[in-house]
Amino acid sequence: MLAGTLAAMSDDRYKRPDHYAKAAKARGYAARSVFKLEAIDRRVRLLARGQRVLDLGAAPGSWSQYAAGRVGREGRLLAIDLKPIDVHLPAHAKTVVGDALSLHNEDLAAFAPYDVVLSDMAPSTSGTRIVDAARSLELFMRALAIADALAGRGGAFVGKLFMSGDFTEGRDAVAAVYEQVRTIRPPAVRSSSVEVFLVGLRRRI
Repeated sequence: MLAGTLAAMSDDRYKRPDHYAKAAKARGYAARSVFKLEAIDRRVRLLARGQRVLDLGAAPGSWSQYAAGRVGREGRLLAIDLKPIDVHLPAHAKTVVGDALSLHNEDLAAFAPYDVVLSDMAPSTSGTRIVDAARSLELFMRALAIADALAGRGGAFVGKLFMSGDFTEGRDAVAAVYEQVRTIRPPAVRSSSVEVFLVGLRRRI
């Protein structure tokens, strides 16, 4: 009973709008997670006008909104998710309902090669840290495989990963392909969350 009560309390905290949620709504973004990407972008100068961007697991669409604005009309953005992406995006952005993690999905290559591949995906949590960490790593590695297939030389990758004993495996996988690897925990990440973002810069091949 206690575990169920604690879980419910945690769910309530996540549902309650905080500073970032209110700011996102005020600026017309779909979710507070936009401020995570904004912080990463400012830290490593990730996005620029004219780039081609792939946003994996994009719903509800706040990362796509931000990235589309940063790349401008000269750029291209493909946002894909199993759920419909209902936010308004400019004409240079395309949305697709489909499997973001399937190498057999031809829709993914619409604007390839990509300058930036983004993944803010996280698994449905079970409440068991070891299980959740393993699921997070699996999602992360699959997103990295998509980037390996579709990103261009010199490109960048951003992927969410739960901090755990599996973290080194994810970081090493990024380091094998990118010249620089950064671990970033944006201020908008909730204090109770174990999520971090691995950023790969300057793809070698």
